[in-house]
Amino acid sequence: MESILSAVAGWIINVVSKGGYAGIGLCMTIESACIPLPSEIIMPFSGYLVHLGRFTLLGVSLAGAIGCTVGSIIAYLAGKLLGRPFLEKYGRYVLISKKDISIADRWFTKHGDATVFFSRLLPVIRTFISFPAGVAKMNVPRFLIYTFVGSFPWCLALAYAGMLLGQNWETLRTYFRGADYIIAIVVIVAFVWWLTRHLKALKEERRATP
Repeated sequence: MESILSAVAGWIINVVSKGGYAGIGLCMTIESACIPLPSEIIMPFSGYLVHLGRFTLLGVSLAGAIGCTVGSIIAYLAGKLLGRPFLEKYGRYVLISKKDISIADRWFTKHGDATVFFSRLLPVIRTFISFPAGVAKMNVPRFLIYTFVGSFPWCLALAYAGMLLGQNWETLRTYFRGADYIIAIVVIVAFVWWLTRHLKALKEERRATP
């Protein structure tokens, strides 16, 4: 497990570091296409690179929001063309539980199209809301606008948090030897939390299934 987590964290850091804004967009596209690559890691690390002068805060936020929109289109089309039964059957292979799908469905049913905007500001729901929007055949231009406008504040907030961490980097170096590894540790811990949450939901689902 540790080797897998390190590999994922290393991949994210490598893609964002070498790929620039396009790398950020690619990672966020994958995340929004319902594939387990958490934005809670991608955007804070991008914000840390803002502190180093590699990127601008506006640039990484726009790249993240554009990536979210592209990935959401993929999830939207999957919902429109394949329907909910497909996700219920194969979602577990990308750590999507039926509980996750049901939560997204309830939000979309209750709040309608506006859910696509507001859900982008909420963990878990934001990742899966595009699928029920596709099943409901939501108006495409409205879907794209709501997705981008809702994703931008999320990406901005996470990137800003990473930038603040970077501003305190030298202070951390004073107290910790080898402080350059702190960012890797933070990334791994965040991914462990995210992965544990999803695996727990899938385990509970299996227990409840006759």
